Amino acid sequence: MADNGVGSKRPHGQQNGGGMPRKRFADADDDLIEQQFNLEPPEDDLDEPIATLEEVEDTLGEAGKNWQRPPPPQLDPSKDRLVFQQLEVDFSSGPANQQFYPSDLQEVPILRMFGVNETGNSVCVFVHGFEPYFYVEAPTSTFSPDDCVALAEVLNNKLAARDKSRNSRRCLRVEVVQRQTMLYYQPATSRPFLKIYLSLPNLISAAKGLVESGQVGLEWLPNSGYLRGPTYETNVPYALRYMIDKSIVGGNWVELPPGAYSLASGGYGSVTHCQIEAHVNYSSVISHPCEGEWAKLAPFRILSVDIECQGRKGHFPEAQHDPVIQIASLVTVFGEKSPAVKNILTLGSCAPITGAEVMSFNDEKQLLMRWRDLMVETDPDIIIGYNIVNFDLPYLLDRATTLGLPQFHAWGRLRGRKVRIRDARFSSKAYGTHEYKEITIEGRVQFDTYQAIQRDHKLSSYSLNSVSAHFLGEQKEDVHHSEISKLQDGNAESRRRLAVYCLKDAYLPQRLIEKLMYMYNYVEMARVTGVPMSYLLTRGQSIKVFSQILRKAATRGLVVPNVRRQADAQEGGKAYEGATVLEPATGYYDRPVATLDFASLYPSIMMAHNLCYTTLVPSHLTNQFNTGEGGNAIQTPNGDVFVRNDLRAGLLPEILNELLSARKRARKDMEAATDPFLKAVYNGRQMALKVSANSVYGFTGATVGALPCLEISSSVTAFGRDMIEHTKRMVEQNYCRANGYPADARVIYGDTDSVMVLFGVDDTGKAMELGEEAAGVVSETFVKPIKLEFEKVYNPYLLINKKRYAGLLWTKPEKWDKIDTKGIETVRRDNCLLVRNVITKCLDTILIQRDPTGAAEYVKGMIADLLQNKLDLSLLVISKGLTQDAEEYENKAAHVELAKKMKKRDPATAPTVGDRVPYVIVKAAKGARAYEKAEDPIYALKHNLPIDCQHYLDHHLAQPLMRLFEPILKNPKELLSGAHTRTITVATPSAALGGIMKFAQKRLTCLGCKAALGAGEKTVCKHCAAKEGDIYSKALLGVNDLEAQFSALWTQCQRCQGSLHQDVLCASRDCPIFYRRMKVQKELSEAQTTLERFADW
Repeated sequence: MADNGVGSKRPHGQQNGGGMPRKRFADADDDLIEQQFNLEPPEDDLDEPIATLEEVEDTLGEAGKNWQRPPPPQLDPSKDRLVFQQLEVDFSSGPANQQFYPSDLQEVPILRMFGVNETGNSVCVFVHGFEPYFYVEAPTSTFSPDDCVALAEVLNNKLAARDKSRNSRRCLRVEVVQRQTMLYYQPATSRPFLKIYLSLPNLISAAKGLVESGQVGLEWLPNSGYLRGPTYETNVPYALRYMIDKSIVGGNWVELPPGAYSLASGGYGSVTHCQIEAHVNYSSVISHPCEGEWAKLAPFRILSVDIECQGRKGHFPEAQHDPVIQIASLVTVFGEKSPAVKNILTLGSCAPITGAEVMSFNDEKQLLMRWRDLMVETDPDIIIGYNIVNFDLPYLLDRATTLGLPQFHAWGRLRGRKVRIRDARFSSKAYGTHEYKEITIEGRVQFDTYQAIQRDHKLSSYSLNSVSAHFLGEQKEDVHHSEISKLQDGNAESRRRLAVYCLKDAYLPQRLIEKLMYMYNYVEMARVTGVPMSYLLTRGQSIKVFSQILRKAATRGLVVPNVRRQADAQEGGKAYEGATVLEPATGYYDRPVATLDFASLYPSIMMAHNLCYTTLVPSHLTNQFNTGEGGNAIQTPNGDVFVRNDLRAGLLPEILNELLSARKRARKDMEAATDPFLKAVYNGRQMALKVSANSVYGFTGATVGALPCLEISSSVTAFGRDMIEHTKRMVEQNYCRANGYPADARVIYGDTDSVMVLFGVDDTGKAMELGEEAAGVVSETFVKPIKLEFEKVYNPYLLINKKRYAGLLWTKPEKWDKIDTKGIETVRRDNCLLVRNVITKCLDTILIQRDPTGAAEYVKGMIADLLQNKLDLSLLVISKGLTQDAEEYENKAAHVELAKKMKKRDPATAPTVGDRVPYVIVKAAKGARAYEKAEDPIYALKHNLPIDCQHYLDHHLAQPLMRLFEPILKNPKELLSGAHTRTITVATPSAALGGIMKFAQKRLTCLGCKAALGAGEKTVCKHCAAKEGDIYSKALLGVNDLEAQFSALWTQCQRCQGSLHQDVLCASRDCPIFYRRMKVQKELSEAQTTLERFADW
């Protein structure tokens, strides 16, 4: 689809890819509970059988044969092992497999592992016999096996009233096991817990409720009573539970040994579309650690898809009314450079496209079903695209429903199972609120490149065109949806142009994934954190840390409590002080400033001081521990008490130590690797290990997370504050003239995990030496592994305020590396391009050229151009995110009010929750508020709305310029006043602006002196008649100049679209050339109209 700010790529009423996955609770870290189980056969399963692959091949002919995977090996389960890399682990329910799980139950959970073997064959393994369970403390220390049998019977009867399954038994059995709770320090001795096994995963929630509310009677015990108390590990998703128990991590290689599995009959398998389909008991699966030969990645298949739709005139396409006219599909085998399949399906004839397979249809139903066959035949493991989750895939499904094609929906890997879709909403403090579609395609991982980039990168725009320009250094033609119909209704050549455009929209997401190393990084993140790959985009950070805690707890015989959500500070809960930011000594420093950073600050604090759930002493028992020097516990700066490592080693410090040690090994392996493929794997791994280690602290402080513990998180930040203050004191006391140094060192700023030190030397190399020395001296005073490191020098350095600075960064004394900024308008995405460009140019002039005066003169020139309306509109576009429904905002904001206005004009293309809304500020009635003057940039261009240039100066440029120049100029306000601000050009208001201009009548004016012309006068007045020739020449030169400008811009756009012989249809809102072309085109039209007044001359 046309991708105009992503917003054009969605059907009516659907958000454009807010991009962030759904969450059930208010915070991204609370994502653990899995209560949506598809245990009953779906009501929308297909009654009639799906075509076999052989039947699909007959339909597709030779083309289909070219799409297939390599032939599968002939396996003998009694002699051959089955080894594959699993990419997805989920479960469904069905009858028990008597060979691998003999049971009288009618319905049991069945795990499914989808993946790829080393030769590129698709694999599905059904894992049988793994029973869901949870823990609760035993009511007595003498709870016997007979008591377990009696309890199981009571629970079974209680659950029967809450369960609609056909099973006769809900509680399978109860066992007594010796465990310890992970929360709070306890002596080494364990105590009895009950491990309660249930028949289905969804019964855990019901059983938990019964136990915690005290509804399970123990009448047979001497003292009777009830089984009541906290439950443990009830919030672990079933598939993840299995992976943890079998040491399986996301994306690792697993093995079914000979004699332990069976193959499904029928070669290709009777239940799935996978080439190899097997059954096994859960205990027989072997998990290989992701090291050595098992660090490799399989040649899995990635399908990138993009669709084009033909909307009705004046409407954005809607699946209920508008046809799908083209579908582009690119299939790439991971590790190969070029696509194995490059296919375009078109409605109507299409001229040939070099390097692509073109298939044309006269009937839309045939086109859709052929794409469904292509999906089944190419059998992709991962489906990618740009905003496919919120547009392409839902549109295809809705369109097939409208056309009455139930068979179309079966393009998952399970035969006879339809792809399912539902609306969802994601809300978090970190990512804001986003609406999205939740699509279930069993056996195929969805990876929406739009969602991933929006989550991982802060950009001013997330349209495919803008993102491609940012990461790939190239742009694409952006065709507005209104132009697509014209191309479709043309001929084979015009449809070919549309097909090329569609293919590029499918190709760019693949290029972005390769450029950003997403497959490497996400597979390694799944391996490091132990979660299925699908969790990485659909859940927050919490599940990743929780998975690691559960794995480590199991090795220690610990059980993880199901902690109730804690109130945060806004809800009256406990608040804690965050990190320290030392008061900055603002100014412009033309001497080197050394930066000393704490390496992995928060993880190292937790490791050094043994901060963990397992070492925390309850507040009522702290007086029993010695927190003095040499004692068995420590008291943190905020008063909490934790036992020392020699009394009990914390579980979190052990996890962190393993993560950071593994990162060192990965970085070492990356340096040693000669294979680029393997080097990328190790790089992705070390990045995943770093992110994972830094996430542990946040997990403990997430009050709505799975296991919040503010005693840990507040202690960490308290230690961090003390360490920054201690570092400042030591540096300033040691590095002074009294100790023989050339100057008194001064810490001019400290921010969370770093301090900036002015040693008073002029030489950058000398500042680096002193920085290295100081880092070593200060590190000796901290508990290991806390370490202060010298990282870089800034020279010069501009310190503006807290968390706002810029400097020329040096890591080697010979040459500077780059300009480094923080909190300055060059990196803030809600600013217009004018601010970013001006500030960037000023920083270049101040820091690289060391010419503050030149920077000031440049600013004056830009302000003059702004006030004289000489700047491109693209420089004035502001972009802000719509994080909630417009009606939910308490205060009026410019982008919110514009969204409401655009919804009234055209609901189909109006921005919705999750969008970034671009706008400009136009002239309005005197006294109008900024939110009343916000306008869509394209609407402003088309309707000739004059820009409020003074607003941009007063409300966008002034503050950043004052902040930047206050440390440099004696009177920075002179930048905003003076001769350069006295000439102001205002465009003639349009009637579209309303007010009195609706009634204004235009009269011709003299092209020389602008006086009103009298009767019979067309070009000049009688006073200018003698100069009419000169005036004509000037007008002609103006037209020629604008024609040359427009021709250059037009050619540039043609090159971007890939053809110098076709009209430019691009309407990209993110491209400055687009606005410039629109403006020049409009000025050219006006100039030609003026020239036409000389027709009789």
